[in-house]
Amino acid sequence: QVQLVESGGGLVQAGGSLRLSCAASERTFSNYAMGWFRQAPGKEREFVACISWSGAYSNYADSVKGRFVISRDNAKNMGALQMNGLKPEDTAAYYCALRGHCSASAVGYDYWGQGTQVTVSS
Repeated sequence: QVQLVESGGGLVQAGGSLRLSCAASERTFSNYAMGWFRQAPGKEREFVACISWSGAYSNYADSVKGRFVISRDNAKNMGALQMNGLKPEDTAAYYCALRGHCSASAVGYDYWGQGTQVTVSS
């Protein structure tokens, strides 16, 4: 059982940046692809980005492409999401999750963190 803990959320003005971190409890973190999802109040959880277990492959939602960068450090059992050029519509709770291979669907992710809130003011 892998536990995931997100951190780094907060309140930021539009155009600002935040870096979210995802800490995994087990070394088996390196065996999984890692995804980031977000969920705004009253909306469904949506895909943000995913990175393969090796870090060689990554995929982004169109809405964040060019602004967000996903990364991982398997030696530290850590993942990250660098968010630049933040917009009010990026406001949501952000979750990291693990599964065997990258997917933009939330279905099939085996492990989820509790989330960290990101609020972008206009």
